[in-house]
Amino acid sequence: MRIDRALNIAELRRQAARRLPKAVFDYIEGGAEDEIGIDENINAFARRKLLPKFFTPCADINLTTELFGKSYATPFGIAPTGLAGLFRPGGDLMLADAALAENIPYVMSGTCNAAIEDLSQDAARNAWYQLYTGRDKKIDEDIVRRAADAGIETLVLTVDSEVRTKRERDLRNGFSGAGLKPLPLLEALRHPAWLTSYLLTGGRPRFGNFAPYAADPSDVVSVWNFMIGHIPGNPEWEDLDRFRRIWKGKLVVKGILHPDDAVRCVESGADGIIVSNHGGRQLDRAPASVDIFPFVRAAVDGRAKVMLDSGVRRGSDIATALCLGADFVFVGRATLYGLAAGGVPGIRRAVAILRQELETVGRHIGCGCVSDFGSGHLMPSFVVPAG
Repeated sequence: MRIDRALNIAELRRQAARRLPKAVFDYIEGGAEDEIGIDENINAFARRKLLPKFFTPCADINLTTELFGKSYATPFGIAPTGLAGLFRPGGDLMLADAALAENIPYVMSGTCNAAIEDLSQDAARNAWYQLYTGRDKKIDEDIVRRAADAGIETLVLTVDSEVRTKRERDLRNGFSGAGLKPLPLLEALRHPAWLTSYLLTGGRPRFGNFAPYAADPSDVVSVWNFMIGHIPGNPEWEDLDRFRRIWKGKLVVKGILHPDDAVRCVESGADGIIVSNHGGRQLDRAPASVDIFPFVRAAVDGRAKVMLDSGVRRGSDIATALCLGADFVFVGRATLYGLAAGGVPGIRRAVAILRQELETVGRHIGCGCVSDFGSGHLMPSFVVPAG
């Protein structure tokens, strides 16, 4: 099937599964332990019902969204997703370029394969950078400096990855960011297009943002060994205070699920919160992001932007998040499927699918612009009172 004929994200997912070896596709799909969290993220959206509303002037809908002083074409952007360069060579930069072309934000992952300095000037200004804290605080601070020097204006401090979790698909497949082991490589023979690109680029992905600190920056194994020795760190409140002091741009904290944590982040100067359970990849029994979101939003009480990711597969999911009061939504796996299936055109197709679905749903419920989405468009049983 041609990329431009994909009708929904599920069809892009099937195309990605055909192109990628099983071990690599499982890395995208997998989660922690029993993967209850992945299913719950999706089911939690499906449980919420949107109320159609007619006799409204919604022949058109304007999805333009203002966030942190910038105007974006839609109320959703591309979440940070590690190892994109394994799905397609240059995958991180493809995500950045597609986001720039679509006028939506792209969050560069802290475990991406490109380096901050590889971003074009325009792509860097459109990008946010995700920081995983590590064991050496001076290295963290140097990465933050590099992001600022590149022109990135928003730092995303991710706090829910302080523990390496038990991702059983990866363990069974013998998968790691250092490359594929012999048995998965044999299965990859069934995916010649991917295997050819993998071998032509040297096989093992390079983690460009950590290369300057490794014993041998030119050796991918040396860089990998340094990275896994440096992260994860164990972020504490004093670290958030420190990053707030040294980062002059917008500061967003990602991975927040407890309302008390959200309040403390705002008190420490965070400009935004991303309510996230890391796509079900960290704590398997954590609540779905969309379930806990209303409580976090009520606790923040308008003092910072409150955003959401995890489980977004349809435009109706984005609409639901907006009706619950989300200032913005980020998608992860959806754009990775597009990347794996078709590079930049595949990513842009994923964005177009979600945008078209959101436009359709918005018009069904009587919304002519993003600010029209609200709790009145949800079934009353799912509306959580403020406060």
